[in-house]
Amino acid sequence: MGFATHDLHQAIPAFTFNGKMESIGDQHEEKFNPMPDLTHTPDWVKNAVFYQILPDRFAKSESLEKPGHLEPWDAPPTRFGFKGGDLLGVIEKLDYLQDLGITAIYFNPIFTSAANHRYHTYDYYHVDPLLGGNTTFFKLLDESHQRDIRIVLDGVFNHASRGFFQFNHILENGAASPYLDWFRVYGFPLNAYQGKPNYSCWWNLPALPQFNTDNPRVCAFLFEVAKHWIEQGIDGWRLDVPFEIKDESFWRQFRTATKLPDKDAYLVGEIPSEAQDWLQGDMFDGVMNYQFTAACIGFFGAECRDETMISGMMGLPEVPVLDAAGFAKRTKVLLEIYPRQNALAQLNLMGSHDTARFLTMASGNTNALRLATLFQMTYPGAPCIYYGDEIGLMGGRDPLNRGTFPWDESRWDHDLRKAVRTYIHLRREHRALRTGEYVPIHAEGRHLAYLRFLEKERMLIALNAGESNWELNLPLDERLPEGMLLKDLLGGADARVEGACLRGRTLLPWEGAVFAPIE
Repeated sequence: MGFATHDLHQAIPAFTFNGKMESIGDQHEEKFNPMPDLTHTPDWVKNAVFYQILPDRFAKSESLEKPGHLEPWDAPPTRFGFKGGDLLGVIEKLDYLQDLGITAIYFNPIFTSAANHRYHTYDYYHVDPLLGGNTTFFKLLDESHQRDIRIVLDGVFNHASRGFFQFNHILENGAASPYLDWFRVYGFPLNAYQGKPNYSCWWNLPALPQFNTDNPRVCAFLFEVAKHWIEQGIDGWRLDVPFEIKDESFWRQFRTATKLPDKDAYLVGEIPSEAQDWLQGDMFDGVMNYQFTAACIGFFGAECRDETMISGMMGLPEVPVLDAAGFAKRTKVLLEIYPRQNALAQLNLMGSHDTARFLTMASGNTNALRLATLFQMTYPGAPCIYYGDEIGLMGGRDPLNRGTFPWDESRWDHDLRKAVRTYIHLRREHRALRTGEYVPIHAEGRHLAYLRFLEKERMLIALNAGESNWELNLPLDERLPEGMLLKDLLGGADARVEGACLRGRTLLPWEGAVFAPIE
């Protein structure tokens, strides 16, 4: 939820190498980020694979009684309709998520609300009864933690709802309400349901009254909410539209309140733009990396873009088409502009509840999504899968991007899911793919190759995002010495270092390889 308009880097012209292994950007610089670290971000995040769940749409348990007026599960989603997904349904699907390789779940809001997406919060201390209430949530928390799956909740602290007690108190009592200064009210009676809103609300939507964070009592309330749920065992917060709260000291105090009970609590902000000011060690650990999303659709979707789905994504003025050189440059820059600890804690996503699904933006090109996911799983930062992307779920702009998960397996793209599962488990098995250095060594046209290395572990990834074969002939240095044989961990043919180049393998169109030395 939320948008911002900021400049996105433009496409970078193609370039060639001079026969030596050079990084793209600052040549001969191996460290993807020489900036000093200003904080320590949670180690578990750097090693996590996230899965985003919109609770009303992922899984519905038959064991949880609900009101009868629900939309059919398989019917197209509507803006206001409820499907009946719940947290007990998520518990029943933990085996599925664990098999996929998921180690963390990011939930869209779960607190009491009259909206299916639950960004209209009524009560910050109670999980929505349609989702199973607090009892079911704590059961989910316990069972997830037993499987070493972390839980991150969506924190909506910029605005509440018309049903939020303090705002409703003003609705009922007008200027006599003791809670009048919890919100910015400009007249009476409140135009909460008809006419132009006469109080501050998000995007002038009367259902979303904005908190007055100049009021210390409001801040204390919100900080206590955040602290409470950390103390109850959640592993972090995703912060909704944080840029709407103009007082930066709010987020500094928020960080103190949440890190006090758990220094490893993850704080990730919804910042669509570059986020240097937010990642200085005093506010967030990472951000939802929509700049990464834009780069991936710009390169992997370059030849199959659906501009009607991409245009205006997250308020970005442009999502440029990128060749391999532009993509390599951009993905390297996105590591270099942040301290290393924060770069490793970025939430790298292909799409979310606020964008069209990646497969839809790529006009249904499964190859583009598959290869983009291979890059996502072999790039620094915490990858995040939007529920259903792994089985080929499509969906355009809201509400179509929030469709239900089809649990009828005959509707799944099993080849895609198998590939995504393979890439996730490969990432989990190799530290170099999670926290190692990232050094592009070849980027031309539709061909990209890069090294990942950490201590003694060395890996080389090659991606052919084109429609013709690519015979590998990649210049290397002493890290991969002459005569070394490299195995493709994805099951393709081996390659060998000959004449200081990687040779002996041809990649088919839309094929990737993850090479590791055969010791």
